[in-house]
Amino acid sequence: MKIPSVLGRIAKLVLAGTAGLAFSTSALLAATTLTVYTAIEADDLKAYAAEFNKQYPDIEIKWVRDSTGIVTAKLLAEKENPQADIVWGLAATSLMLLKAEGMTQAYMPKGGDKLDKKFIDSENPPHWTGMDAWVACICVNTIEAEKLGLPMPTGWEDLTKPVYKGHVVMPNPNSSGTGFLDVSSWLQMFGEEGGWKFMDALHENIAWYTHSGSKPCRQAGAGETPIGISFAYRGAKVKSKGAPIEIVMPKEGAGWDMEATAIIKGTKNLEAAQKLVDFSVSKEANMMYNGVYAVVAYPGIAQPVENYPENIGELMMDNDFQFAADNRKRILKEWQRRYDSKSLPKS
Repeated sequence: MKIPSVLGRIAKLVLAGTAGLAFSTSALLAATTLTVYTAIEADDLKAYAAEFNKQYPDIEIKWVRDSTGIVTAKLLAEKENPQADIVWGLAATSLMLLKAEGMTQAYMPKGGDKLDKKFIDSENPPHWTGMDAWVACICVNTIEAEKLGLPMPTGWEDLTKPVYKGHVVMPNPNSSGTGFLDVSSWLQMFGEEGGWKFMDALHENIAWYTHSGSKPCRQAGAGETPIGISFAYRGAKVKSKGAPIEIVMPKEGAGWDMEATAIIKGTKNLEAAQKLVDFSVSKEANMMYNGVYAVVAYPGIAQPVENYPENIGELMMDNDFQFAADNRKRILKEWQRRYDSKSLPKS
């Protein structure tokens, strides 16, 4: 056997091994998977992930989606053994609660300094960053309301009038972030005693409580109920699909919360999680959010959204998010004691 021939064969084997190693490394990089807990509306998830993957094709997102209250409860239950890498699109009040429990990882994303200060944790570095705001509203099916002789409500207190008995649907705050922002905003708006008194009267007119913030408006759009307490984004979307919906912004003011992002402490995919947070605060991402939400975290880019109420910014109440976060457990327990009997079964 000739020595050069042997060396040549060895060289080929080494090169082949190196190529295999490179391929394996590439495959491992391509297989980076982020487990992302979210309450983002299901019809938006695919578009959000696709936009993120244009910039980061080597990071795969594994979504775990449910309503805000259910996702929050799941995260808290997993505190000692976290399953999520990151939360992308959960109520800021929920993320404040997770922060207080020591469950979030501080991180200042690239471009985070450009956000509206209301949309970022005040701690430096921040534990959470906001994306967009969703705002409470009343969805009224004009055809069904006319059939039943129901006047068009102008505010929250109107919904306690006897004429609306059995004709109002709202979300359960234990399951829904929209339901919780409603309840916490009423307690701020009317005071602790007045808030529960208002909810006692409203409960008399409630037909059922749903486990989704968007469902009351979808049910109103389908004619299953004449009035659904929901949020403006869903109202605008239902109306844009042709439903006979009037979106009423309550004259007393509307509660609101932010969809926000936070890294879960202890994630083994920290670098990938940071890239997702960087993307979540970018101008491009906020333009994407603006496709459905009229109020976003990045100043100066929001454009009007079809069928969104024009005066929505003026009616967003001065919400005390810290109050909502600090009192969440107490509020939910009291609400459940008083009103849960009318909740639909959980599917």
